[in-house]
Amino acid sequence: MKAVTETQVRVRYAETDQMGVVYHANYLVWFEVGRVEHLRQNGINYADMEADNCIVAVVEARCRYKSPARYDDIITIRTRVTSQRGPIIRFEYEALRADDGVLLAEGETVHVCIDREFQACPLPDKYRLPLAETGLGPRVPARARQVEGE
Repeated sequence: MKAVTETQVRVRYAETDQMGVVYHANYLVWFEVGRVEHLRQNGINYADMEADNCIVAVVEARCRYKSPARYDDIITIRTRVTSQRGPIIRFEYEALRADDGVLLAEGETVHVCIDREFQACPLPDKYRLPLAETGLGPRVPARARQVEGE
């Protein structure tokens, strides 16, 4: 199991705004891409979860912007689970420019496992145990943190 996973996305022109930088909401989309891939790399598939009447709903999302991304940049999304207790799962993300490692944004999402009647339910063991095996990985510091003040 992988405590921290990395997923890459390329900035599309449609993801930029009039100033030529990535529109802020796109980082949350990229975090979702990272989250889905993180689960997949750890043997968990959202479609299987939903078939098991376990829907993982976002109840909180946060993003702190550090540096702009631009069209055609390749972005590395680092994802890890920071905690899982009962129906609640917390994910943490870092978005870095792949060519120089500069930290572009960091964020967190909080999710609640619900059933089809929108009632909170514990995360089934077949999903909880693989997440626990990742060791709820330690934060992987971005290289950019060292040059953030420049």
